This record gives sequence, C-alpha cells and structure tokens, in this order.
Amino acid sequence: MSLLRRRLLGNSTPDLSREATPEAGEEVRLVPVSKLKKLTSGHKSKRRNGIVFGLGGLFGLIVAAFFANHHDVIHLEGLMDLNVESVLDAIPAGIIRDAKELTEHERNAVKYDSFAVGLHLRSQGIKALHPVIMIPGVISTGLESWGTEEVSRQYFRKRLWGSWTMMRALVLNKASWKRHIMLDPDTGLDPPGIKIRAAQGFDAADFFITGYWIWNKILENLASIGYDPTNAFTAAYDWRLSYKNLETRDHYFTRLKSYIETALKTSDQKVVLVSHSMGSQVLFYFFHWVEAEKHGGGGPDWVDKHIEAWINISGCMLGALKGLPAVLSGEMKDTAQLNAFAVYGLEKFLAKEERAEIFRAMPGISSMLPKGGNAVWGTKEWAPDDLPDQKVSYGAFINFKESNSTKSPANLTIEESMEYLLQHSDPWYKDMVMSSYSHGVAHTTAEVRDNERDMKKWINPLETRLPLAPNLKIYCFYGIGKKTERSYFYREDQDPSSKLNVTIDTSLTMGDVDHGIVLGEGDGTVPLLSNGYMCAKGWKMERYNPAGVQIKVYEMPHEPDRFSPRGGPNTGDHVDILGRSSLNDLILRIAGGKGDQIKENYVSNIREYSENVRLYDDDEGA
Repeated sequence: MSLLRRRLLGNSTPDLSREATPEAGEEVRLVPVSKLKKLTSGHKSKRRNGIVFGLGGLFGLIVAAFFANHHDVIHLEGLMDLNVESVLDAIPAGIIRDAKELTEHERNAVKYDSFAVGLHLRSQGIKALHPVIMIPGVISTGLESWGTEEVSRQYFRKRLWGSWTMMRALVLNKASWKRHIMLDPDTGLDPPGIKIRAAQGFDAADFFITGYWIWNKILENLASIGYDPTNAFTAAYDWRLSYKNLETRDHYFTRLKSYIETALKTSDQKVVLVSHSMGSQVLFYFFHWVEAEKHGGGGPDWVDKHIEAWINISGCMLGALKGLPAVLSGEMKDTAQLNAFAVYGLEKFLAKEERAEIFRAMPGISSMLPKGGNAVWGTKEWAPDDLPDQKVSYGAFINFKESNSTKSPANLTIEESMEYLLQHSDPWYKDMVMSSYSHGVAHTTAEVRDNERDMKKWINPLETRLPLAPNLKIYCFYGIGKKTERSYFYREDQDPSSKLNVTIDTSLTMGDVDHGIVLGEGDGTVPLLSNGYMCAKGWKMERYNPAGVQIKVYEMPHEPDRFSPRGGPNTGDHVDILGRSSLNDLILRIAGGKGDQIKENYVSNIREYSENVRLYDDDEGA
C-alpha cells in the first residue's frame, strides 16, 4: 500500500500538526485568510464526487470480496495475485492526478487547527491569567475498566468507551461489553464485579478515538499562551451516572470544589470554567451543590469568591430533544436517516431495542430530557419557534399518521410525550427519572427559593436560580444554522419480536420532514431554544438571576469548509465547534483577562422566539 500512498500523496508527507505564526494584523480563523481563500477554491463538486466515486468503488469491491469470502460467495484465492501497481495502472491517469490534488486540498484544509489562534493572540500580548477548568460533555469522556474480577481482567485500564478497544470489545464480545458499560438498574451504580471509571487528565477528553479530536484544539491554543497542567485542568466525569450518584460514588463535586479552591490559592486569580453540552448542566448543578449547607457547604458567596467566568459552550440548558426518542425507541436522526442496507446491518448487530436498553441504563443521559414543558416547547397548535405558514407546528412533538390504539395515541406535546415515555418504561427507569431530575417551571420567586432545597431540581434553570454572584460573568457560545431534530413522526412497531411499542416512521419524507424527523433550527444536536433561551431571555428575569449576573451571547453561524470532514474553522456543529477559530479566540481572551472586549453577536431569531415563550416575570402574570 506504500506505492498507492506515494502515488496519491506524493513522495513526502508534511507535518500536519504545525503551522507558522500568522502575520501581525492579519485576520485569523485558525488559518490566515489568504490561505483560507485558497483552500475554499477548487474543482467543482461533480468532478470531486467522480473521483471519490471511482476510488470508493474500487475500495468497495475489495472490501466486498473480503467479507464475501466468509459467506462462500467469492473466494479470495482469485485475489492472491492482485498487485496494487496493476490496479493503479488500470485507473485512468486523470483520476490519479485529480485524487492527488484533492488529497492535497483536504490536507491543507485541516491545517487550520495548528496553534494559530493562540500564537496570534500571544503576539498581541494575550497570556495565561486565570486558571482554566474544563468540564466535558456527554459521551466525550473516556471510560476505562478498573475491575479485577476474571470477567474484567482482559480490559484492565483499557477504555471501554472512547477508544478502539471499545470498538473491538463491542464487535468481538457484545454481551460482555454491555455488561460492563450498563449500570445496575436498581442502584444506578456499577453492577456487581464491574468497575468502570472516567479517565482523568487532558487525555480523558482531548480525543474520542485516535484521530477524532474533541478538546484537543482548545488545549493546543491554551498552551500557546502559557497554559499547562499547573494552571489548566480537565474535570472529567462518568457521564452515565445520575448527578446525585456522581457525588455518591466518585465524590466528583467534592473534588471539583477542591480543584477550584486550589487553583485560586496557587494563582491568586479566580477560575474560568469552560463547559460543553451536558457539562453545562453538570456545572449548573454544581453551583447549587457547592452553596448548600449539607453538601458543599460553601455558602451563598462561594461562587462569587472563586469563579471569574463561566464559558457555556453549546450548553443544552433546556435539554436535547433527541434524548427522548433515544430512550423511548433507541432512535434519533443519526439512525433514522441511514439507508436500508445500513439499517439492516445496524439492526442485526445492535437493534433499536438494545440501544434503548443501553441508553436507559445510563441515567446521566436522561438528565438531558427536555425541560420547560409546553410553555417552552409548544402545544399541538403552536410553538414559539414556529415559522410563518408552517404546516405542522413543532409543538406536536410526537406525531402519529395513524392513531388506532393506546400504543399510537393522538399527537403528543412535550409534556404528553414525557408521560408516554414513563408509562411505557420499566418501573426502575421511571423511578430513576422521577427521583433524579425535574422538568417543570417555577413561575414565582417564592417557588425558585423553595426549590433550592430540592436536589432533583438543581439541573433545571427554569426551577432554580443562578448563583448569588454579582461579579460572575457568563458567556454563552453556540452554533446556529445546522438542521436539528425538533419533532418526530412515529408509528406502531410491527416487529413481533420487539418489546418496543413504537418506532420512528422512517418512510415519511416531505418538506422539512426527513425520514420521520422534523428538522428545525440549532447546532445539529441541540435545538436553538435549548442553547439560547436562558441566555437571551430566561436569565434576564430576576427570579432566575437575582444577583444580576452579566450574560453575553455570541452566536456562531455554521459555515462549513467543503474540504474538511469536521467542518473547518467556521463550523457551528455541536461538537466540531470546539475546533472553531472564533470560539478558540474568545476562550483565550476570557482566560487572559480580556473578556470585556467581547461584544454580543446574534445571527438567529432567538430573541424573537424567546419573547414567544410563555414564561413571564412575576408581575406580568401567565
């Protein structure tokens, strides 16, 4: 294969992880604009698709031959004399030349991530000031086995989530992998004989698997202005656990409090907290825990004394709507939009019933079930983010084309969908959700005050307040402009072997309905209302923000680079935004004490939608 690599890539492969410092004063998007313009120019899509199709077809034939050998359809003996050079000779020279050029474009397109933002800001005098602690999102923290029972010894200190070991274990021994990764339904903790813990340090969340970065770009740029393990830290956690059990089993919040206090003591600077996705919910819960007398014991002024700023990246403060179908039927957009062949393979390997079982056995995932009820997400006839002349309101969250039984009732709002989920779940799952989380709304200051004594309400910003920290600054950064799951069309599950009552109606595609998924505004994972409502409107209400904490919103439009599989320096995707140039720039400015330079940036209609939400100040009435 070295010959194929040389023919396609040339004789040398430059270092992709280093980039020269940009010229002073040049606009920076993790790559100089002059180079970015070159990267965005290239051959037309038809030509590029032809190259990919040709080479993909060749690769597909070889792979098909390999797998077919195991089914006695095609025998590999006939391929033994296959010579790579002879294969290349059979490919037209034009395709080889164009493939080489396309590969060069793609190689250059990913160079944007190489320390450029940090180096540019360092040249402007920005340097490390506040200690930085990062709280990752759901599934992005690696989970490794520490069990020493015979069943676990083969996995000792290997990652069963977030590595190729996970892939290998899932393929070779699915039952064993499930036994390790799923929590005990009665306790919500490790099953007997199993011990899985969150990986720690920067390695816990910099990459998901080799080559698929998550926090690595932020770490690179932080290091460029002077951060290292003495003034930056990743507070990884086991995202499968309910928030209550994060403290019960791992003492997570106790340790997080200690990290923050130590950082302040050693640097004499308050801490900047950077959270992503579910990590923002975890951090919001921590703010309540650390104040509470019987828990963190820090008192009402602890946050004000210790925290300089909270950078809330793509925070699903009001939940992720896709979490509900995930636990209801083991489905979401990612599975519904697969082609028939892929669906067949997925169902044979890991059926949707198994997927729902796994998701339910990870109580942390259920923390992202939608919050705010119909007041936020709408009724059957109305939703705050409905567009003019929209035929089907987003407020009808689960829709049935045919309603003829209790399994497929009339169309359901968010509140009714939550009830339906719990009614059709095992008692242990219902009890876990009801005892761990709350999804309602507190309409008065008195309700908010009372809720400070109820742990299960601490994850919900519509039922509890921000910290009493008038000097705290909150920055809400999130992407916009990528189609996101907003509601669903379901049908009865006709599979007699399935225990599921309903399944997404993937046969339905029309208008904004794609394989049974109704798409709305968001970052591809979290809808706009969840990312933006609390920042644009909710935390402007006194009952939710009695100390008047300053909130700034900076929306980032999704403008993907066509050559980059991860979207490039201007992506607004929920995960890939962590590598976005402007996001890295903003994080470094805040960490370096220049957050006051940041101006708000709205590109969506979130302020208009927020005014439509049926929540009001105490004196306005409902």
